[in-house]
Amino acid sequence: MIRFWNKRLKLGVLTQDLEFDEELEQIKKAIKSEVNKKFAGSLAIRMVDSGSCNACEAECNALANPYYDLERLGIYFVASPRHADVMLLSGVMTFNMTPHAIEAYKQIPEPKWVITMGDCPLMKAPFEKTFAIKAPANNHFEVTHHIEGCPPEPREIIKGLLEFLRKI
Repeated sequence: MIRFWNKRLKLGVLTQDLEFDEELEQIKKAIKSEVNKKFAGSLAIRMVDSGSCNACEAECNALANPYYDLERLGIYFVASPRHADVMLLSGVMTFNMTPHAIEAYKQIPEPKWVITMGDCPLMKAPFEKTFAIKAPANNHFEVTHHIEGCPPEPREIIKGLLEFLRKI
């Protein structure tokens, strides 16, 4: 353990991707600026899982760690759709979850937007259309932006949020 700390003190903090670190700082500044301009400093997101494998949700959990730290940028995940500005939708829109996703969308106050995340809401996932799947999501919602990937990495999610903020 002492060798670890000696090495850490000697070398300092090392990151895996120095280029992305610089890009991330620019993205964070841009997001903070856009959130301040368009949402008075606070953007509330309600994440809705409409039948996913939870990989997208796990990647979103990483956005709360100190490396990305979305809350410092003014972006918060909220538990109630009534407190949200945006619905972040993942999953294949299953028969059982579609009514709940639609109800959550209806409870979001105007103006409201939908961001889909992952390949499932667009039916790029390896699922066939059956009675149990009511996808794609754009049959049920007006989708403002889509973040691709299966699952999208946190860096892709944060880039997608910036693209969304610039789009609206």
